[in-house]
Amino acid sequence: MKLKFAFLNLFLGCISLLLINTKFTSNVKGEELLKIELNNEIKKGKFLIGLKQYLGGENDSFSKKKNINLITEKGFLNLISSNGIKHKSKEINISWVDIPIKNPKTVERIVFGPFASYESAKKQAEKLKDKGFETTVAYPKNWEVWIPFEDDLPEFELKNKIFRKIKDIQITPVLRGEFSLMKLEGPIYIYAQEDITINGVNFGKNFYLLKDLYGTWTLVQKIEFDDYLAGVLPYEIGQNSPLEALKAQAVIARTWGIFNSDRFNMDKYHLCITTQCQVYKPFKITNKKVQKAIEATSNLILTYGNQPINAFYHGSNGGVSASAGESWQIQDYSYFNSVIDGSKSLNKIFKLPIKSESDLNNFLNFDKEQFYGSNHSLFRWNKKISSLEIKEKLIKNKLININDDVLGLNSIERGYSGRVKKLEIQTNKVNKSIILVKDDIRRVLNFIPSNLFTINKLSDDLWLLRGGGFGHGVGLSQSGAIEMAKLGFSYEQILDHYYRDAKLKKIEKFLNES
Repeated sequence: MKLKFAFLNLFLGCISLLLINTKFTSNVKGEELLKIELNNEIKKGKFLIGLKQYLGGENDSFSKKKNINLITEKGFLNLISSNGIKHKSKEINISWVDIPIKNPKTVERIVFGPFASYESAKKQAEKLKDKGFETTVAYPKNWEVWIPFEDDLPEFELKNKIFRKIKDIQITPVLRGEFSLMKLEGPIYIYAQEDITINGVNFGKNFYLLKDLYGTWTLVQKIEFDDYLAGVLPYEIGQNSPLEALKAQAVIARTWGIFNSDRFNMDKYHLCITTQCQVYKPFKITNKKVQKAIEATSNLILTYGNQPINAFYHGSNGGVSASAGESWQIQDYSYFNSVIDGSKSLNKIFKLPIKSESDLNNFLNFDKEQFYGSNHSLFRWNKKISSLEIKEKLIKNKLININDDVLGLNSIERGYSGRVKKLEIQTNKVNKSIILVKDDIRRVLNFIPSNLFTINKLSDDLWLLRGGGFGHGVGLSQSGAIEMAKLGFSYEQILDHYYRDAKLKKIEKFLNES
């Protein structure tokens, strides 16, 4: 096997050297196309979206047999690789091969996490940075914070582990021709005048293949802001939502994307396409109502203090919104407040804070029709959970071992809106309770739709959770926005309701000043 790898390495190396020294040498235009400056792309009104991550590695579910196939029906595909290779064709096949490294090296680091969200990971990274450590926020599977390994590191309060791995292979992309292989180096730029189909999916026109922190690769799309929104709105709030609700979603999706455009700086792109960012899928057929909402709000973002806001949103707040600091281990933003999500008359009935289980039970028992967004399927929910279910989740997250048993479940701290901020899980080990904090509650016990719930003990090993809402509860409630739009509220009124004191402004002013 080693002989086979050595031969392949030699073969690929010879081919790439041959190509670099002949007609495939890159010109200045090619070099410019390969430059990736994330801030400049934002200023040009473009996002770099990580469509498919971990290509070529064990978690690669996109490359069929470690191969991606790019096709355009009209015109030609153009490929430029950082090692000077240029290629033009109707169809391009790129494969991944594992090439042995001549001088293997050991990679070592301290890993903190996992964290339930980027927000919580970033906050911990900032704390470590303040203490003089070089930090990296990474997402190999969950959000983590990395610092370089050193022999004399102090004891850390935060849960951590030492990562140690011998790097002896390099996952390498190759351009596969009918009779040859050409070794490529990243960044690799692939573009066409017409749409490109990649492994059977029509994604668009401009793409990069970029090497990530984990030794694998990411397929990245360069896309205009509004084209990106056309692939977000149908999968976030739904294309059949009322026009004013779609307009509100367009503004906050654009704002959220710009504010969070540093989320994947470590891998040289802005955003992913999952719920860790905003759900995005390439749009096949333009929806007229979605397009109208995007065009009507084009270039508009929400600002506070003349800067884009962190425009969080979610499915349903269960009738009461949350502050950012209540939901994540981060600072509060002044434009988020815990408020009863309903009419003025409803706000006179219920007063915040919701402090106790009984207060929250009274709130959950109230006529749900009085609230905005009560039609959401999880506006009110009941979950019966057993000690065995909880135990399985704790073992999976390496918080207890197989010999531990779960004995109790208690809310020991609630936020202003009544959401559980600290959940205590008692075990049969003396003085050993598991404390889950804020967003870690739903990360570990991922069958819980939201942190807005009461705990009712049914037996020694069975509890009933009565709750409301789906998601973190911060910012715009999509179900609430839909109902407000049906009641005749404009998108400006909807945004003002969920983001107090935030101002609508044209994006150009921000981009020119940043």
